[in-house]
Amino acid sequence: MKSFRIEIPQTDIDDLRARLAGTRWPDEVPGTGWSRGVPLGHLRELAAYWAGDFDWRAQEAALNELPNLVTDVDGQAIHLIHVRSPEPGATPLLVTHGWPSSPVEFLKVIGPLSDPRAHGGDPADAFHLVIPSLPGYGFSTPLAGEGWGNLFRVAGAWAEVMSRLGYERYAVYGTDAGAGVAGMLPMVAPGRVTGVYLTGTSAAMPFGPPIDLNGLSGVDCERAERFNRFQLDGMGYLHLQATRPQTLAYALTDSPVAQLAWIVEKVHEWTDPATPVDRDQLLTNVSVNWFQRAGASSAHATYEGIQAWRAMAAHGGSAGGEAPPGPPMGVAVFAADNTVRRLMDPAGAFAHWSEYDRGGHFPAMEVPDLLVDDVRAFVRVLRSS
Repeated sequence: MKSFRIEIPQTDIDDLRARLAGTRWPDEVPGTGWSRGVPLGHLRELAAYWAGDFDWRAQEAALNELPNLVTDVDGQAIHLIHVRSPEPGATPLLVTHGWPSSPVEFLKVIGPLSDPRAHGGDPADAFHLVIPSLPGYGFSTPLAGEGWGNLFRVAGAWAEVMSRLGYERYAVYGTDAGAGVAGMLPMVAPGRVTGVYLTGTSAAMPFGPPIDLNGLSGVDCERAERFNRFQLDGMGYLHLQATRPQTLAYALTDSPVAQLAWIVEKVHEWTDPATPVDRDQLLTNVSVNWFQRAGASSAHATYEGIQAWRAMAAHGGSAGGEAPPGPPMGVAVFAADNTVRRLMDPAGAFAHWSEYDRGGHFPAMEVPDLLVDDVRAFVRVLRSS
């Protein structure tokens, strides 16, 4: 493990601003809104703020106040944030983001989770936090070679990282693709994972069949209908990354507006309109993608992850069904999520299940208060058992 400091060259920042200023903007069909992608006016306004008032250096300094580390696992550079709680009895918690994200997603929950005493909470709920960047994402770039999009391989790397940090027993939290990594960790590190907590779990069913609405009612029916609509008209980004990542890579690496639009569209679609993501936090994540050329490498990781998922599905694997044997499972479902409990936990075997009327796919950015309370509640269940 080596300490790591984020230091983006000023020439890269100047280049970003010059590219934004020289953007060749497209026309748009009047009156279409978000139905065909990000509206021109919305993106021009956001790009102007990114080029002008957005302060990357302030965001960089805030990130560098956290303990950043980098290590090499099987030739791949792995960046992580490691925050040890001041509470000696804190629970180790491994936290994994998904696409199109990075550890920036969790900035608002690091303080309350690691030092609840300083944030009006119970010190018994404290966590030692390990928050890595997935290979090809954030500062875990560039990809060292093929295979790092396979989430099973990533889970093995995470187990190695936790061993190097001295954690033999720990809970795990994953969202989106990170939920897949979290779910696989008990298989690659048997006996070491005390509990698995998930959000954004509908992302674990890429290209899955439509959900049968028979027998569903109320909010579950609404979520299933939303999932089915997403399967029909919301998968363009995933089809492209899953089939032609190199072709997409040219746009995401050469045009900051392309990178911005690629992320903004999904953040808009997947969040609760009542709990919008903070603009500076959003642009910090986009900036990390831009400076590290992670739009391209994360697309390649997605390609490999989908290939691995298809191979698993062809051999009878499934992201749903009854809970596998292993540590206790916990799930939080937020307002804009598409997760249906009857499908994911038909036997009601999960140790913890929460549903909220606020938030969406990025709860750590949208509703950090709800997420912090729910993670604490899940780990209390682990302690009591």
